[in-house]
Amino acid sequence: MDLKAKFDQFDKLNQQAELGGGTERIEKQHSSGKKTARERIEMLLDPGTFHEIDKMVTHRATDFGIDKQKIAGDGVVSGYGNIEGRLVYVFAQDFTVFGGTLSRTNADKILKIQELAKKMGAPVIGLNDSGGARIQEGVESLAGYADIFYNNVLCSGVIPQISAILGPCAGGAVYSPALTDFIFMVEKTSHMFVTGPEVIKTVTHEDVSKEDLGGAVTHASKSGVAHFTGSDEETTLMMVRELMSFIPSNNMEEPPAKICSDPVDRIEIALNEVVPVDPNKPYDMKDIILKIIDEEHFLEVQPHYAPNIVIGFARMGGKSVGIVANQPAHLAGVLDINSSAKAARFVRFCDAFNIPLVTLVDVPGFLPGTAQEFGGIIKHGAKLLYAFAEATVPKITLITRKAYGGAYDVMSSKHIGGDVNMAYPTAEIAVMGPDGAINILYRGKLSDDEKANAVIDYREKFANPYRAASLGYIDEIILPQETRFKIIEALNMTHNKRKSNLPRKHGNIPL
Repeated sequence: MDLKAKFDQFDKLNQQAELGGGTERIEKQHSSGKKTARERIEMLLDPGTFHEIDKMVTHRATDFGIDKQKIAGDGVVSGYGNIEGRLVYVFAQDFTVFGGTLSRTNADKILKIQELAKKMGAPVIGLNDSGGARIQEGVESLAGYADIFYNNVLCSGVIPQISAILGPCAGGAVYSPALTDFIFMVEKTSHMFVTGPEVIKTVTHEDVSKEDLGGAVTHASKSGVAHFTGSDEETTLMMVRELMSFIPSNNMEEPPAKICSDPVDRIEIALNEVVPVDPNKPYDMKDIILKIIDEEHFLEVQPHYAPNIVIGFARMGGKSVGIVANQPAHLAGVLDINSSAKAARFVRFCDAFNIPLVTLVDVPGFLPGTAQEFGGIIKHGAKLLYAFAEATVPKITLITRKAYGGAYDVMSSKHIGGDVNMAYPTAEIAVMGPDGAINILYRGKLSDDEKANAVIDYREKFANPYRAASLGYIDEIILPQETRFKIIEALNMTHNKRKSNLPRKHGNIPL
Protein backbone atom coordinates (compact mmCIF):
# COMPACT_ATOMS: atom_id res chain seq x y z
CA MET A 1 0.00 0.00 0.00
CA ASP A 2 1.51 3.32 -1.06
CA LEU A 3 1.45 6.52 0.98
CA LYS A 4 -1.63 7.95 -0.72
CA ALA A 5 -3.55 4.75 -0.15
CA LYS A 6 -2.66 4.86 3.54
CA PHE A 7 -3.84 8.45 3.80
CA ASP A 8 -7.02 7.63 1.92
CA GLN A 9 -7.67 4.72 4.27
CA PHE A 10 -7.22 7.03 7.25
CA ASP A 11 -9.65 9.58 5.76
CA LYS A 12 -12.23 6.88 5.16
CA LEU A 13 -11.98 5.43 8.67
CA ASN A 14 -12.02 8.91 10.16
CA GLN A 15 -15.19 9.86 8.29
CA GLN A 16 -16.85 6.62 9.32
CA ALA A 17 -16.02 7.28 12.97
CA GLU A 18 -17.47 10.78 12.78
CA LEU A 19 -20.72 9.44 11.34
CA GLY A 20 -21.27 7.34 14.46
CA GLY A 21 -24.33 5.14 13.89
CA GLY A 22 -24.81 6.47 10.37
CA THR A 23 -26.88 9.12 8.59
CA GLU A 24 -30.20 7.36 9.21
CA ARG A 25 -29.73 7.30 12.97
CA ILE A 26 -28.40 10.87 12.95
CA GLU A 27 -31.58 11.98 11.19
CA LYS A 28 -33.64 10.11 13.79
CA GLN A 29 -31.71 11.88 16.55
CA HIS A 30 -32.45 15.26 14.92
CA SER A 31 -36.13 14.41 14.42
CA SER A 32 -36.49 13.79 18.16
CA GLY A 33 -35.23 17.32 18.84
CA LYS A 34 -31.72 16.25 19.88
CA LYS A 35 -28.25 17.09 18.58
CA THR A 36 -25.52 14.54 17.96
CA ALA A 37 -22.64 14.06 20.38
CA ARG A 38 -20.21 15.98 18.18
CA GLU A 39 -22.68 18.81 17.55
CA ARG A 40 -23.10 19.20 21.29
CA ILE A 41 -19.36 19.36 21.89
CA GLU A 42 -19.01 21.99 19.15
CA MET A 43 -21.69 24.13 20.83
CA LEU A 44 -20.12 23.77 24.28
CA LEU A 45 -16.46 24.44 23.52
CA ASP A 46 -14.65 27.40 22.00
CA PRO A 47 -14.61 27.00 18.19
CA GLY A 48 -11.83 24.81 16.84
CA THR A 49 -10.44 23.77 20.23
CA PHE A 50 -11.76 20.20 20.54
CA HIS A 51 -9.22 17.39 20.35
CA GLU A 52 -10.70 13.92 20.28
CA ILE A 53 -9.19 10.96 22.11
CA ASP A 54 -9.85 7.25 21.40
CA LYS A 55 -11.72 7.95 18.19
CA MET A 56 -11.03 4.49 16.77
CA VAL A 57 -11.85 2.46 19.89
CA THR A 58 -14.32 -0.43 19.38
CA HIS A 59 -15.90 -2.86 21.81
CA ARG A 60 -14.50 -6.34 22.47
CA ALA A 61 -17.75 -8.18 23.27
CA THR A 62 -18.74 -11.35 21.43
CA ASP A 63 -22.07 -12.50 22.89
CA PHE A 64 -25.48 -12.25 21.22
CA GLY A 65 -23.92 -11.51 17.83
CA ILE A 66 -22.68 -8.07 18.86
CA ASP A 67 -19.20 -8.93 17.55
CA LYS A 68 -20.64 -8.46 14.06
CA GLN A 69 -21.50 -4.81 14.90
CA LYS A 70 -18.45 -2.72 15.59
CA ILE A 71 -18.50 1.06 15.21
CA ALA A 72 -15.46 3.25 15.81
CA GLY A 73 -15.87 5.31 18.99
CA ASP A 74 -18.27 2.75 20.47
CA GLY A 75 -20.96 5.17 21.59
CA VAL A 76 -19.04 7.96 23.32
CA VAL A 77 -17.03 10.89 21.96
CA SER A 78 -14.29 12.00 24.36
CA GLY A 79 -11.46 14.52 24.42
CA TYR A 80 -10.48 17.99 25.57
CA GLY A 81 -10.89 21.59 24.53
CA ASN A 82 -11.38 25.10 25.88
CA ILE A 83 -14.17 27.15 27.42
CA GLU A 84 -13.25 30.86 27.36
CA GLY A 85 -9.66 29.79 26.82
CA ARG A 86 -9.56 27.41 29.82
CA LEU A 87 -8.85 23.69 29.49
CA VAL A 88 -11.78 21.31 30.08
CA TYR A 89 -12.26 17.59 29.46
CA VAL A 90 -15.49 16.41 27.94
CA PHE A 91 -17.24 13.20 27.01
CA ALA A 92 -20.50 13.00 25.07
CA GLN A 93 -22.52 9.80 24.82
CA ASP A 94 -23.56 9.06 21.25
CA PHE A 95 -27.14 7.79 21.16
CA THR A 96 -26.78 6.84 17.46
CA VAL A 97 -24.38 4.01 18.42
CA PHE A 98 -26.08 1.22 20.40
CA GLY A 99 -28.33 3.83 22.00
CA GLY A 100 -25.31 5.34 23.76
CA THR A 101 -25.18 2.29 26.05
CA LEU A 102 -22.13 1.81 28.22
CA SER A 103 -19.71 -0.95 27.27
CA ARG A 104 -16.44 -1.86 28.98
CA THR A 105 -14.40 -0.01 26.33
CA ASN A 106 -16.87 2.86 26.40
CA ALA A 107 -16.31 3.19 30.15
CA ASP A 108 -12.54 3.01 29.67
CA LYS A 109 -12.72 6.05 27.40
CA ILE A 110 -14.52 8.03 30.09
CA LEU A 111 -12.09 6.80 32.75
CA LYS A 112 -9.15 7.99 30.64
CA ILE A 113 -10.70 11.46 30.47
CA GLN A 114 -11.26 11.51 34.23
CA GLU A 115 -7.68 10.44 34.91
CA LEU A 116 -6.28 13.12 32.61
CA ALA A 117 -8.48 15.74 34.25
CA LYS A 118 -7.23 14.72 37.71
CA LYS A 119 -3.59 14.98 36.63
CA MET A 120 -4.01 18.29 34.80
CA GLY A 121 -6.36 19.91 37.33
CA ALA A 122 -9.16 20.64 34.87
CA PRO A 123 -12.95 20.24 34.99
CA VAL A 124 -14.81 17.26 33.53
CA ILE A 125 -18.08 17.85 31.68
CA GLY A 126 -20.25 14.87 30.81
CA LEU A 127 -22.96 15.12 28.15
CA ASN A 128 -25.30 12.24 28.96
CA ASP A 129 -27.62 10.59 26.44
CA SER A 130 -27.67 6.87 27.03
CA GLY A 131 -29.86 3.82 27.27
CA GLY A 132 -27.82 2.64 30.26
CA ALA A 133 -25.68 -0.49 30.63
CA ARG A 134 -25.05 -2.52 27.48
CA ILE A 135 -26.95 -5.73 28.22
CA GLN A 136 -24.81 -7.85 25.87
CA GLU A 137 -21.81 -7.24 28.12
CA GLY A 138 -23.40 -8.06 31.47
CA VAL A 139 -21.19 -7.48 34.49
CA GLU A 140 -18.41 -5.87 32.42
CA SER A 141 -20.71 -2.94 31.72
CA LEU A 142 -21.66 -2.73 35.40
CA ALA A 143 -17.99 -2.80 36.34
CA GLY A 144 -17.43 0.10 33.95
CA TYR A 145 -20.10 2.15 35.71
CA ALA A 146 -18.64 1.39 39.13
CA ASP A 147 -15.16 2.44 37.99
CA ILE A 148 -16.62 5.77 36.79
CA PHE A 149 -18.47 6.25 40.11
CA TYR A 150 -15.23 5.60 42.00
CA ASN A 151 -13.43 8.27 40.01
CA ASN A 152 -16.34 10.67 40.55
CA VAL A 153 -15.85 10.30 44.29
CA LEU A 154 -12.05 10.66 44.14
CA CYS A 155 -12.38 13.81 42.01
CA SER A 156 -15.05 15.36 44.25
CA GLY A 157 -13.80 18.64 45.71
CA VAL A 158 -10.62 18.41 43.62
CA ILE A 159 -11.86 19.33 40.13
CA PRO A 160 -15.34 20.58 39.15
CA GLN A 161 -17.54 17.87 37.68
CA ILE A 162 -20.56 18.90 35.62
CA SER A 163 -23.27 16.73 34.07
CA ALA A 164 -25.61 17.79 31.29
CA ILE A 165 -28.51 15.36 30.82
CA LEU A 166 -29.49 15.66 27.16
CA GLY A 167 -31.54 12.51 26.71
CA PRO A 168 -32.42 9.43 28.77
CA CYS A 169 -30.44 8.58 31.90
CA ALA A 170 -31.80 5.59 33.77
CA GLY A 171 -30.85 2.90 36.27
CA GLY A 172 -27.24 2.88 37.43
CA ALA A 173 -26.42 5.58 34.88
CA VAL A 174 -27.99 8.27 37.09
CA TYR A 175 -25.47 7.82 39.88
CA SER A 176 -22.49 9.29 38.10
CA PRO A 177 -24.36 12.58 37.46
CA ALA A 178 -25.64 12.49 41.05
CA LEU A 179 -22.03 12.36 42.28
CA THR A 180 -21.02 15.39 40.21
CA ASP A 181 -21.28 18.99 41.38
CA PHE A 182 -24.02 20.31 39.10
CA ILE A 183 -26.67 18.72 36.91
CA PHE A 184 -28.20 20.47 33.88
CA MET A 185 -31.33 19.15 32.18
CA VAL A 186 -33.20 20.02 28.99
CA GLU A 187 -36.93 20.53 29.30
CA LYS A 188 -39.08 17.85 27.64
CA THR A 189 -36.17 15.85 26.10
CA SER A 190 -34.05 14.73 29.08
CA HIS A 191 -35.09 12.24 31.78
CA MET A 192 -33.53 10.74 34.89
CA PHE A 193 -34.86 7.91 37.02
CA VAL A 194 -33.61 4.81 38.82
CA THR A 195 -36.58 2.75 37.64
CA GLY A 196 -38.76 3.72 34.67
CA PRO A 197 -42.54 4.05 34.45
CA GLU A 198 -43.04 0.45 33.26
CA VAL A 199 -41.20 -1.05 36.24
CA ILE A 200 -43.01 1.24 38.67
CA LYS A 201 -46.38 0.23 37.25
CA THR A 202 -45.50 -3.46 37.56
CA VAL A 203 -44.17 -3.24 41.13
CA THR A 204 -46.22 -0.50 42.80
CA HIS A 205 -49.14 -0.20 40.33
CA GLU A 206 -48.54 3.53 40.02
CA ASP A 207 -49.25 5.02 36.61
CA VAL A 208 -46.84 7.85 35.86
CA SER A 209 -45.49 9.33 32.64
CA LYS A 210 -41.78 9.51 31.84
CA GLU A 211 -41.92 13.31 32.00
CA ASP A 212 -43.71 13.45 35.36
CA LEU A 213 -41.42 10.82 36.82
CA GLY A 214 -38.05 12.10 35.74
CA GLY A 215 -38.36 15.14 33.50
CA ALA A 216 -36.44 18.37 33.91
CA VAL A 217 -39.31 20.22 35.60
CA THR A 218 -39.80 17.40 38.12
CA HIS A 219 -36.14 17.30 39.10
CA ALA A 220 -35.82 21.08 39.16
CA SER A 221 -38.85 21.68 41.42
CA LYS A 222 -39.73 18.49 43.32
CA SER A 223 -36.68 16.28 43.84
CA GLY A 224 -33.96 18.92 43.72
CA VAL A 225 -31.78 16.57 41.64
CA ALA A 226 -31.34 19.11 38.82
CA HIS A 227 -29.62 22.44 39.47
CA PHE A 228 -30.33 24.11 36.12
CA THR A 229 -32.78 23.59 33.26
CA GLY A 230 -32.78 24.94 29.73
CA SER A 231 -35.51 25.22 27.12
CA ASP A 232 -33.31 23.52 24.51
CA GLU A 233 -29.86 21.97 24.20
CA GLU A 234 -28.10 25.12 23.01
CA THR A 235 -29.50 27.20 25.90
CA THR A 236 -28.50 24.49 28.37
CA LEU A 237 -24.94 24.23 27.08
CA MET A 238 -24.58 28.03 27.16
CA MET A 239 -25.59 27.85 30.83
CA VAL A 240 -22.77 25.36 31.40
CA ARG A 241 -20.36 27.89 29.87
CA GLU A 242 -21.78 30.61 32.12
CA LEU A 243 -21.28 28.46 35.22
CA MET A 244 -17.69 27.79 34.21
CA SER A 245 -17.01 31.55 34.23
CA PHE A 246 -17.60 31.64 38.01
CA ILE A 247 -15.62 28.60 39.16
CA PRO A 248 -11.91 27.68 39.17
CA SER A 249 -10.40 24.78 37.27
CA ASN A 250 -9.41 22.96 40.45
CA ASN A 251 -9.27 23.25 44.24
CA MET A 252 -5.79 24.82 44.23
CA GLU A 253 -6.78 27.79 42.08
CA GLU A 254 -8.77 30.91 42.76
CA PRO A 255 -11.98 31.53 40.80
CA PRO A 256 -11.55 33.52 37.58
CA ALA A 257 -11.75 37.29 38.11
CA LYS A 258 -13.02 39.82 35.60
CA ILE A 259 -12.37 43.52 35.19
CA CYS A 260 -15.14 45.30 37.08
CA SER A 261 -16.65 48.32 35.37
CA ASP A 262 -19.38 48.61 38.04
CA PRO A 263 -18.19 51.13 40.70
CA VAL A 264 -17.23 49.38 43.92
CA ASP A 265 -18.43 52.32 46.04
CA ARG A 266 -21.78 52.59 44.26
CA ILE A 267 -24.45 53.91 46.62
CA GLU A 268 -27.93 52.43 46.19
CA ILE A 269 -30.45 54.75 47.82
CA ALA A 270 -33.27 52.42 46.75
CA LEU A 271 -31.99 49.78 49.19
CA ASN A 272 -33.08 51.98 52.10
CA GLU A 273 -36.69 51.23 51.17
CA VAL A 274 -36.46 47.47 50.43
CA VAL A 275 -36.88 46.11 53.97
CA PRO A 276 -40.39 47.09 55.17
CA VAL A 277 -40.98 48.85 58.48
CA ASP A 278 -43.61 46.22 59.31
CA PRO A 279 -41.60 43.16 60.46
CA ASN A 280 -44.32 40.81 59.20
CA LYS A 281 -44.44 42.19 55.67
CA PRO A 282 -42.64 40.12 53.01
CA TYR A 283 -40.15 41.45 50.46
CA ASP A 284 -38.00 39.91 47.75
CA MET A 285 -34.41 39.30 48.88
CA LYS A 286 -33.36 39.28 45.21
CA ASP A 287 -34.09 43.03 45.18
CA ILE A 288 -31.12 43.37 47.54
CA ILE A 289 -28.93 40.80 45.77
CA LEU A 290 -29.28 42.37 42.33
CA LYS A 291 -28.48 45.85 43.66
CA ILE A 292 -25.23 44.90 45.38
CA ILE A 293 -23.60 42.55 42.83
CA ASP A 294 -21.70 43.53 39.68
CA GLU A 295 -23.99 44.56 36.82
CA GLU A 296 -26.96 42.65 38.31
CA HIS A 297 -25.52 39.42 36.89
CA PHE A 298 -26.72 36.62 39.19
CA LEU A 299 -26.56 32.93 38.22
CA GLU A 300 -29.14 31.41 40.53
CA VAL A 301 -28.77 27.71 41.35
CA GLN A 302 -31.93 25.59 41.85
CA PRO A 303 -34.29 28.58 41.51
CA HIS A 304 -37.41 26.39 41.51
CA TYR A 305 -36.51 24.10 44.43
CA ALA A 306 -36.93 25.19 48.06
CA PRO A 307 -37.42 28.84 47.02
CA ASN A 308 -37.40 29.94 50.69
CA ILE A 309 -33.64 30.08 50.32
CA VAL A 310 -31.73 31.61 47.40
CA ILE A 311 -28.30 30.35 46.32
CA GLY A 312 -26.17 31.28 43.35
CA PHE A 313 -23.03 32.82 41.90
CA ALA A 314 -22.26 36.46 41.28
CA ARG A 315 -19.31 38.85 41.15
CA MET A 316 -18.53 41.62 43.55
CA GLY A 317 -15.69 43.91 42.58
CA GLY A 318 -14.91 41.53 39.69
CA LYS A 319 -14.41 38.52 41.96
CA SER A 320 -16.61 35.44 42.11
CA VAL A 321 -18.74 34.93 45.23
CA GLY A 322 -21.32 32.41 46.34
CA ILE A 323 -24.49 33.94 47.74
CA VAL A 324 -26.75 32.26 50.30
CA ALA A 325 -29.84 34.24 51.26
CA ASN A 326 -33.09 33.58 53.07
CA GLN A 327 -36.10 34.55 50.94
CA PRO A 328 -38.84 36.30 52.99
CA ALA A 329 -41.13 36.22 49.92
CA HIS A 330 -41.51 32.42 50.36
CA LEU A 331 -42.58 30.89 53.69
CA ALA A 332 -41.24 34.05 55.38
CA GLY A 333 -37.71 32.75 54.67
CA VAL A 334 -37.87 29.89 57.21
CA LEU A 335 -35.37 27.07 57.11
CA ASP A 336 -36.86 23.65 56.40
CA ILE A 337 -35.56 20.25 55.30
CA ASN A 338 -35.19 21.05 51.61
CA SER A 339 -33.76 24.54 51.97
CA SER A 340 -31.20 23.37 54.55
CA ALA A 341 -29.90 20.57 52.31
CA LYS A 342 -29.95 22.84 49.24
CA ALA A 343 -27.88 25.55 50.90
CA ALA A 344 -25.54 23.12 52.69
CA ARG A 345 -24.40 21.46 49.49
CA PHE A 346 -23.83 24.84 47.83
CA VAL A 347 -21.80 26.09 50.79
CA ARG A 348 -19.60 22.97 50.65
CA PHE A 349 -19.02 23.40 46.91
CA CYS A 350 -17.96 27.02 47.38
CA ASP A 351 -15.68 26.06 50.25
CA ALA A 352 -14.08 23.23 48.26
CA PHE A 353 -13.29 25.58 45.36
CA ASN A 354 -12.18 28.71 47.21
CA ILE A 355 -15.24 30.81 46.46
CA PRO A 356 -16.04 33.35 49.25
CA LEU A 357 -19.49 33.19 50.81
CA VAL A 358 -21.83 36.15 51.20
CA THR A 359 -24.80 35.31 53.42
CA LEU A 360 -27.90 37.53 53.63
CA VAL A 361 -30.06 36.71 56.63
CA ASP A 362 -33.75 37.22 57.24
CA VAL A 363 -34.90 34.07 58.99
CA PRO A 364 -37.69 33.69 61.57
CA GLY A 365 -36.50 30.20 62.53
CA PHE A 366 -37.05 26.60 61.45
CA LEU A 367 -40.38 25.51 59.99
CA PRO A 368 -42.51 23.88 62.70
CA GLY A 369 -44.79 20.89 62.22
CA THR A 370 -44.91 17.11 62.39
CA ALA A 371 -43.98 16.70 58.71
CA GLN A 372 -40.70 18.51 59.33
CA GLU A 373 -39.93 16.76 62.60
CA PHE A 374 -40.74 13.30 61.26
CA GLY A 375 -38.78 14.07 58.11
CA GLY A 376 -35.66 14.79 60.16
CA ILE A 377 -35.41 18.58 60.25
CA ILE A 378 -32.98 18.20 63.15
CA LYS A 379 -30.36 16.37 61.10
CA HIS A 380 -31.09 18.24 57.86
CA GLY A 381 -30.84 21.63 59.57
CA ALA A 382 -27.59 20.41 61.11
CA LYS A 383 -26.20 19.89 57.58
CA LEU A 384 -26.30 23.63 56.96
CA LEU A 385 -24.81 24.35 60.36
CA TYR A 386 -22.05 21.85 59.68
CA ALA A 387 -21.33 23.24 56.20
CA PHE A 388 -20.95 26.83 57.40
CA ALA A 389 -18.89 25.85 60.45
CA GLU A 390 -16.56 23.68 58.36
CA ALA A 391 -16.05 26.27 55.60
CA THR A 392 -12.68 28.04 55.70
CA VAL A 393 -13.24 30.48 52.82
CA PRO A 394 -13.99 34.15 53.63
CA LYS A 395 -17.50 34.36 55.13
CA ILE A 396 -19.32 37.70 55.08
CA THR A 397 -22.74 37.84 56.73
CA LEU A 398 -25.37 40.58 56.64
CA ILE A 399 -28.56 40.45 58.73
CA THR A 400 -31.23 42.48 56.97
CA ARG A 401 -34.12 41.82 59.35
CA LYS A 402 -35.03 38.74 61.42
CA ALA A 403 -32.43 36.42 62.86
CA TYR A 404 -34.27 34.36 65.45
CA GLY A 405 -33.31 31.37 67.55
CA GLY A 406 -31.12 28.57 66.32
CA ALA A 407 -31.54 29.80 62.75
CA TYR A 408 -29.51 32.90 63.71
CA ASP A 409 -26.67 30.62 64.77
CA VAL A 410 -26.88 28.47 61.65
CA MET A 411 -26.79 31.29 59.08
CA SER A 412 -23.04 31.93 59.20
CA SER A 413 -23.12 33.74 62.54
CA LYS A 414 -19.98 35.02 64.26
CA HIS A 415 -20.14 32.01 66.56
CA ILE A 416 -19.61 29.45 63.79
CA GLY A 417 -16.80 31.27 62.06
CA GLY A 418 -18.28 34.28 60.29
CA ASP A 419 -15.37 36.61 59.49
CA VAL A 420 -17.31 39.84 59.10
CA ASN A 421 -20.85 40.07 60.45
CA MET A 422 -22.92 43.15 59.68
CA ALA A 423 -26.53 44.18 60.20
CA TYR A 424 -28.99 46.78 59.03
CA PRO A 425 -30.62 49.02 61.64
CA THR A 426 -33.80 47.01 60.84
CA ALA A 427 -32.20 43.78 62.12
CA GLU A 428 -33.94 41.84 64.90
CA ILE A 429 -31.64 39.40 66.67
CA ALA A 430 -33.33 37.45 69.42
CA VAL A 431 -34.27 33.99 70.67
CA MET A 432 -37.69 34.43 69.10
CA GLY A 433 -40.11 37.11 67.92
CA PRO A 434 -41.58 39.57 70.45
CA ASP A 435 -45.11 38.09 70.41
CA GLY A 436 -43.93 34.55 71.05
CA ALA A 437 -41.45 35.65 73.69
CA ILE A 438 -44.05 37.58 75.68
CA ASN A 439 -46.48 34.66 75.55
CA ILE A 440 -43.83 32.39 77.07
CA LEU A 441 -42.52 34.92 79.58
CA TYR A 442 -45.92 35.88 81.02
CA ARG A 443 -48.06 32.79 80.20
CA GLY A 444 -51.28 34.73 79.55
CA LYS A 445 -51.10 36.75 82.77
CA LEU A 446 -51.20 40.11 80.99
CA SER A 447 -54.17 42.09 79.74
CA ASP A 448 -54.26 43.03 76.07
CA ASP A 449 -52.90 46.52 76.79
CA GLU A 450 -50.17 45.17 79.08
CA LYS A 451 -49.20 42.59 76.47
CA ALA A 452 -48.98 45.25 73.76
CA ASN A 453 -46.69 47.35 75.97
CA ALA A 454 -44.60 44.30 76.85
CA VAL A 455 -44.16 43.48 73.16
CA ILE A 456 -42.96 47.04 72.48
CA ASP A 457 -40.57 46.84 75.44
CA TYR A 458 -39.18 43.47 74.26
CA ARG A 459 -38.69 44.76 70.75
CA GLU A 460 -36.76 47.77 72.02
CA LYS A 461 -34.54 45.63 74.26
CA PHE A 462 -33.92 42.56 72.15
CA ALA A 463 -35.38 42.81 68.64
CA ASN A 464 -32.67 45.06 67.30
CA PRO A 465 -29.00 44.76 66.33
CA TYR A 466 -27.58 46.89 69.12
CA ARG A 467 -27.50 44.29 71.89
CA ALA A 468 -25.56 41.89 69.62
CA ALA A 469 -23.28 44.74 68.48
CA SER A 470 -22.51 45.69 72.08
CA LEU A 471 -21.31 42.11 72.66
CA GLY A 472 -19.16 42.06 69.52
CA TYR A 473 -21.34 39.49 67.75
CA ILE A 474 -22.10 42.07 65.06
CA ASP A 475 -19.00 43.88 63.77
CA GLU A 476 -20.77 46.80 62.16
CA ILE A 477 -24.26 48.20 61.71
CA ILE A 478 -24.57 49.71 58.24
CA LEU A 479 -27.05 51.68 56.19
CA PRO A 480 -28.65 49.63 53.40
CA GLN A 481 -27.40 52.08 50.77
CA GLU A 482 -23.79 51.22 51.70
CA THR A 483 -24.22 47.44 51.36
CA ARG A 484 -22.25 46.89 48.16
CA PHE A 485 -19.24 48.92 49.26
CA LYS A 486 -19.15 47.42 52.76
CA ILE A 487 -19.33 43.81 51.56
CA ILE A 488 -16.69 44.30 48.85
CA GLU A 489 -14.36 45.96 51.37
CA ALA A 490 -14.90 43.01 53.72
CA LEU A 491 -14.17 40.59 50.87
CA ASN A 492 -10.96 42.48 50.03
CA MET A 493 -9.93 42.45 53.68
CA THR A 494 -10.43 38.69 53.99
CA HIS A 495 -8.96 37.83 50.58
CA ASN A 496 -5.75 36.36 52.05
CA LYS A 497 -7.55 34.47 54.82
CA ARG A 498 -5.61 31.41 55.95
CA LYS A 499 -7.48 28.94 58.07
CA SER A 500 -7.47 25.17 58.24
CA ASN A 501 -9.48 22.74 60.32
CA LEU A 502 -7.94 20.14 62.62
CA PRO A 503 -6.21 17.24 60.81
CA ARG A 504 -8.62 14.38 60.17
CA LYS A 505 -9.53 11.79 57.61
CA HIS A 506 -12.90 13.50 57.15
CA GLY A 507 -15.75 14.73 59.30
CA ASN A 508 -19.04 12.93 59.84
CA ILE A 509 -21.64 15.32 58.42
CA PRO A 510 -25.19 14.37 59.51
CA LEU A 511 -26.40 12.87 56.22
